[in-house]
Amino acid sequence: MTNKESIPLSQYKELPINEMISSSQNFLNEIQKRRTVRTFSDRTFPVEIINNCIKAAATAPSGANMQPWHFVIVSNKEVKKKIRIAAEEEESRFYQSTAPQEWLDALAPLGTDEHKPFLETAPYIIVIFEKKYEELENGEKIKHYYTKESAGIATGVLITALHLAGLATLTHTPSPMNFLNNILERPSNEKPFLILVAGYPEKGTRVPAIEKKPFDKITSFI
Repeated sequence: MTNKESIPLSQYKELPINEMISSSQNFLNEIQKRRTVRTFSDRTFPVEIINNCIKAAATAPSGANMQPWHFVIVSNKEVKKKIRIAAEEEESRFYQSTAPQEWLDALAPLGTDEHKPFLETAPYIIVIFEKKYEELENGEKIKHYYTKESAGIATGVLITALHLAGLATLTHTPSPMNFLNNILERPSNEKPFLILVAGYPEKGTRVPAIEKKPFDKITSFI
């Protein structure tokens, strides 16, 4: 690599093998505790925690380093209510008419339905948008690449950061989500990617008794 704008990789630190194994095992032990929850407390916490986690998410790799994402942090009660009402309208159509029975059967063990009170109860919801292109002041449009993949990676980092900060999360993707552009006044070059609910789980919260696929079922060595 001979790009004249490149800089030395100064922050990388190689660890002894035993520390690498220990660090990877410790992370595995911690992330295995993460669970999606659907019942949130209304207890608040400093928005600085959300800010730091989004800054962590923004370190994610992206296509051509375009960083095609925008995060909207929503705490305003009236705005959250509008989002809930619009989301539940879409979800009602999904559960009552558009979803194939096979999909509904797959969701049944999780106990989901069109009611989404967490969108109002949790102190923060984070709406992630993928930016399809950048529009300059002169009207020129700069195409972004691999926007969905990039936003997905950043969202994964964000979920992990929030978990490590001691918060529970829920991913929510009503379809379609165009109403989010209107409610949050986001431009047409941004497409809603995902709603991420963040907060403390409500006391007594229960989660489905599910298991992850075993390692040998998701991995191949060649």
